[in-house]
Amino acid sequence: MNAAILLSGGVGSRMHSDVPKQYISVGGRMLISNALAALTESPFIDRALIVAEEGWRESILSDAAKAGVSVDKVMGFAMPGFNRQASVINGMREIMCQAGDGGIADDDTVFIHDAARPLLSRQQISDCFHALSGHDGVMPVLQMKDTVYLSRDGQTVAELIDRNRIFAGQAPELFRFRKYYQANMALTPERLATINGSTEPAIMAGMDIVMIPGDENNFKVTTPQDLERFRGAVRFEKS
Repeated sequence: MNAAILLSGGVGSRMHSDVPKQYISVGGRMLISNALAALTESPFIDRALIVAEEGWRESILSDAAKAGVSVDKVMGFAMPGFNRQASVINGMREIMCQAGDGGIADDDTVFIHDAARPLLSRQQISDCFHALSGHDGVMPVLQMKDTVYLSRDGQTVAELIDRNRIFAGQAPELFRFRKYYQANMALTPERLATINGSTEPAIMAGMDIVMIPGDENNFKVTTPQDLERFRGAVRFEKS
């Protein structure tokens, strides 16, 4: 089983909106519905689990139906955790619970994506699964374009960093379910609180993670400027 976890528990404080960013409607559908459509329409994804507060769950399904997004693959919901990675763990536990007596097989995978990245493409999903063979996980990355400097005090430049060795990780991320769950269970509560990216626990556990080219268009909507960029992309698609 290839199960996807769609993270939708953020509050979006930097957006300065009355509702969390992933529930803002653009072009007749909420941002989350765009990301959900990419997952449910992909032949590589068997089931999708959404991590979201209870108060938003009915709206998520209603908006998806109104936008023509199939929810047949949605296996349910899980509660958000105290941070992004805790939400991932909650999602994995719910998937394991629903797996029942059959449990999680060795070849089962977990595909992790953010609802606030509404421009996930079918090609990016396909690329992740095609790259997984022989590895424990896959992370799309963007190579650094700008000159990169190190500052130890945040005020002065200490040294130049070779930008050819610096990469920015993106969601989605894909992992072998069992190994990745074990990697997360090895985290202390203190270490879990510091995790920012889903691949961090995998690297700490020595999992073999292969990098593939990311997608510049698969940006995360975090600020009002990002939202305007997304609105522009939607208008372009409809023109």
